[in-house]
Amino acid sequence: MEQNVALEIARQGMMTGFMVCLPILAVALFVGLLVSVFQAVTQVQEMTLTYVPKLIGVGLVVVFFGGWMLTTLVSFTRLCFDYAARVMGG
Repeated sequence: MEQNVALEIARQGMMTGFMVCLPILAVALFVGLLVSVFQAVTQVQEMTLTYVPKLIGVGLVVVFFGGWMLTTLVSFTRLCFDYAARVMGG
């Protein structure tokens, strides 16, 4: 029984981490791609041009999705505590 619980917690942890990181990584990827295309078209090779749009995009994602991310992480933490209480309780 304990192996099933450990595997379920690990699976839930990986899914929760994937769900929380996905919006940030997707925005950083697409903004980076757009900036790269812009740099290739205009031949502007400014190094700082790649960082500022990504920071703004990631900041906007955290502002708009931060509550959902926090709720998801808190529900996973509660799930872990529930499993721990069941294991310790018998």
